[in-house]
Amino acid sequence: MKKYLLIITIFGFLLGRVIYLNIYEKDNYVKKLENKTINYVEGSSAPRGRIIDRNGKILVDNTGIKTVFYTKLKDISLKDELNIARKLASIINIPLNENSLKNYYLVTHNNGDDLITEEEYEKYRERKLSSEDLKRLKNERITEEDLNSLSEEEKESATIYDLMNKGYSYQKKLILKGISDEEYSLLIDENIKGITTELTWERVYNYGDTLKDVFGSIGYIPEEEKDEYLKKDYNLDDIVGLSYLEKEYEDYLKGEKDLYKVNRDNTLTKVKEGKKGNDLILSLDIEVQLELERVLRENIINAKKRSNTDYFKESYSIVGSPKTGEIIALSGQKLVDPKTQEFTSVNTNLISTSYTVGSVVKMATLSTGYKYGVIDIGSSVTDGCIKLYQVPIKCSYKSLGKVNDLTAISRSSNYYQFNIAIGLTNQKYKYNMVLNTSEEDFNKFRRMFQEYGLGNKTGVDLPNEVLGITGSLTSSDLLLNLSIGQYDTYTPMQLFQYVNTLASTGDRRSPKLLKMVQNEEEIVWQNDYPILNHISLDSKYLERLKEAMHLATTSGTARGYIEATYNPAGKTGTSETFIDTNDDGIMDTKTTSIAFVGFAPYDNPEYSIVVLAPNIYVSREYNYSKVYITRYISKSIMNFLFENA
Repeated sequence: MKKYLLIITIFGFLLGRVIYLNIYEKDNYVKKLENKTINYVEGSSAPRGRIIDRNGKILVDNTGIKTVFYTKLKDISLKDELNIARKLASIINIPLNENSLKNYYLVTHNNGDDLITEEEYEKYRERKLSSEDLKRLKNERITEEDLNSLSEEEKESATIYDLMNKGYSYQKKLILKGISDEEYSLLIDENIKGITTELTWERVYNYGDTLKDVFGSIGYIPEEEKDEYLKKDYNLDDIVGLSYLEKEYEDYLKGEKDLYKVNRDNTLTKVKEGKKGNDLILSLDIEVQLELERVLRENIINAKKRSNTDYFKESYSIVGSPKTGEIIALSGQKLVDPKTQEFTSVNTNLISTSYTVGSVVKMATLSTGYKYGVIDIGSSVTDGCIKLYQVPIKCSYKSLGKVNDLTAISRSSNYYQFNIAIGLTNQKYKYNMVLNTSEEDFNKFRRMFQEYGLGNKTGVDLPNEVLGITGSLTSSDLLLNLSIGQYDTYTPMQLFQYVNTLASTGDRRSPKLLKMVQNEEEIVWQNDYPILNHISLDSKYLERLKEAMHLATTSGTARGYIEATYNPAGKTGTSETFIDTNDDGIMDTKTTSIAFVGFAPYDNPEYSIVVLAPNIYVSREYNYSKVYITRYISKSIMNFLFENA
């Protein structure tokens, strides 16, 4: 009896469970089944977010391209697909493809079975030939005459048919982009089975090539990055940012594609509407940008008219806001052909190429002297020359008389900086002395320089930023060179961060192009321009450096680089460089590069500027024509900024 009761109890439990699952859990399990058995496909593309300047002018937009797609229907026959291809070929013009023609020829000629000999079939049955071998033999034996036997419509049908059968059966197949309005209308009227027309999206650059390299490129996911993108639920045929801003802000710029459910008959039902990506609002001002490019090109052409400018071909400049680190405009212009005055933009060199920059680093050198107690406010010396043991004599560009920390900057005394370098070694200068230097002496300079961003990553929102070259050798001669910007190399972007840090009295911020991210009227993200570090000096020293730079632009070597009306501050730099003129790997020619960094007004800075002209003239002692291109560029752009603010 107990046995029967147990059986009845188990049966009752199972029956109750079945009833519960069928009545109460049915919808839940049906949904789970659908999720496991129903395929979903995404639309072809979604418009990326736009790139817009600080004043709302659209720099990079999207344009819709009328595009034809094919979706394979359930249980469709070969004959039906050939008919679809023929109908489509009668409406659109499509470039021919020889492989497609051969595939079509085989499909329409008994799969090319008569192109294989009985002996070859016997080898195939004996597994001495593979199916791939047979396919290869068939393709090889299709003659030009065979292909020419196809009509023009058949040839177009061949290409279309081949495209219709690439990839997975449930995926939409791209047939042709950029069809005409007439073709588009005809396709809608014909309503060909399985054929749809959609808008796909491509980038439009409203200002031509201006900043195009900074915006970056888009394209299919690179092979080496596919795993990373697959983890983020991308498809391998998705279009993504490949470089610079497009890559840096891919997560914001990418749109959401339409989502379709694949029905049992392989038709599609839209289940989710796609949407455009977020817009990037940049700190750039396109009007300032265009003026900066014009001024650079004009002054490069004018400079090339001077003597000894054989190897001069490019100049760089960045302008921005020192209070935030915002970049308002940036440009590198390279003269490709002096005869035709053809230029190319080399904007990415601003972060990827470094240069010796000369005396513009002297505020960082003074900072090192202040920090380690080698000098103080008002410390003075009589300018002269340094002669170390077995080292050629080193001097300022001329005898400057008595100089202190202010006039050492404004009049650009090398001698003053050399004494700081000697003081870091805990020695005092004596004629023909042996200067014992250590790696730590170099590091004292470099640590302070890095606080300003020199020889350090700036954090600019562009990939591929380089650190510059840090010299690996240590010697007394090189320590002196380091103090005047003649040893380590720095990028123009590092100079921009450096001058901004000086202008903001010691607050170092990352230079940035992105101001905010916006979706319609909603702000998705906004830059608050955080401080990376503050220079490890008392504020009195930082104010002293600004005062010295102000003196340089009002009565010193930087006079005239920014109009006195704007109450400027700045510092010039001249450096000796060497170049390889015949690509044999040997630096055979000495040239001179010049630079300028500045800001205005010096007591409440609104704008900062960096200008660099590498290899401006060939260094021939007592026989060169100085070219003041950096002064002309700086003055023109700062005037434009203040007059159009």
